[in-house]
Amino acid sequence: MQQRKILIVVENLSVPFDTRVWQEATTLAENGYTVSVICPKGKGYSEDEELLDGVHIFRHNLPAEGNGAIGYLKEYYTALREEIRLAQKIYNEIGFDVIQGCNPPDDIYLVAKKFKKYGVKYVFDHHDICPELFEAKFGHSSGPLYWSQLFFERQTYKHCAFAFVTNESYKKIAIERDKMNPEKVIVLRSGPKLERMKIQPPVESIKRGYQYMVGYLGVIGQQEGIEYLLEAAKIIKQRGYSVFWGVVGGGPHLEALKKQAHEMQLDDCVEFTGRVPDETMLEYLNTADVCVNCDKYNSMNDKSTMNKILEYMALAKPIVQFDLTEGRYSAREASLYARNNDAEDMARKILELLEDPERRKQMGEYGRKRVVNELSWEHTSKALLEGYERFFENL
Repeated sequence: MQQRKILIVVENLSVPFDTRVWQEATTLAENGYTVSVICPKGKGYSEDEELLDGVHIFRHNLPAEGNGAIGYLKEYYTALREEIRLAQKIYNEIGFDVIQGCNPPDDIYLVAKKFKKYGVKYVFDHHDICPELFEAKFGHSSGPLYWSQLFFERQTYKHCAFAFVTNESYKKIAIERDKMNPEKVIVLRSGPKLERMKIQPPVESIKRGYQYMVGYLGVIGQQEGIEYLLEAAKIIKQRGYSVFWGVVGGGPHLEALKKQAHEMQLDDCVEFTGRVPDETMLEYLNTADVCVNCDKYNSMNDKSTMNKILEYMALAKPIVQFDLTEGRYSAREASLYARNNDAEDMARKILELLEDPERRKQMGEYGRKRVVNELSWEHTSKALLEGYERFFENL
């Protein structure tokens, strides 16, 4: 069999920090594919080139996250220029039959167009629905920037041979909004690797002497709804409960949220760790009594599968979150569901669980079994391998 070669391009996160992309890349490499990745440099990942776990990684510099039309144009132009440059280098030195573009943004198909004359095909890995993401960040669904998101999404589907999508909600968008052939849309869920999400004893010193701990894991961005977590923390503190809050993760909104927590007089019971190694992340989440997903209800979050929910479940943690479509699909009985965008009801649900250890145990065990039996990467990655097997057989 001729060696099958795949180039994966991701723009918004570095590799191996991007868990979904890294799991895809290593799984393909372990199954005989030659895999190269183009990504931006990030904290801790600054090498221009690196061979890691059988994956060839090529990184480039990227300007700070854009704000407004000029900022976004600068960011996207710089990324495209570097992606095309590195793709040409990889094609000459290693080669590839397929470019797999991982959004956001939805313009990576433009890289693949440069190689269409060589018979290279484009595969879309749909991580985020960019029109809804734009609406969540800026509060409106109109104007040239919003319309450009719809245009690029449609162009991406028009130019791809097939697409991987993270859930059934995204598949519906691909078929109905972007007119994609249903047979060419494959649901590839981002299940956690159980060998990474290890259950281990709690580290009581993390709680700073508090009786209970609530944990959060994720990117600290403006659309993550962490303001609701802070409001819930304030409500619970005012009611006299001894609860520590560990917020694990970094992102562009981190400093603003630290300032907000300070102004709310929560410094003593809320800690923002920033981005930390997996070992520290596991210490915090394993110590938590309850884990929270505070993503606010909007058209983006309602249709998106959040990795943090599956990671909480892998660690057998009971969850509190708002009642979002894909969040409920993932967690089912492993979660309590607060009224959407209601911090007071979120606080109430958290207290329900903190006061009921047996219920916490039952919910955690349910979530863990669901991941082990259905939603871990061991199960969900089969869609990745089957998709590419079918693709190469039809070339």
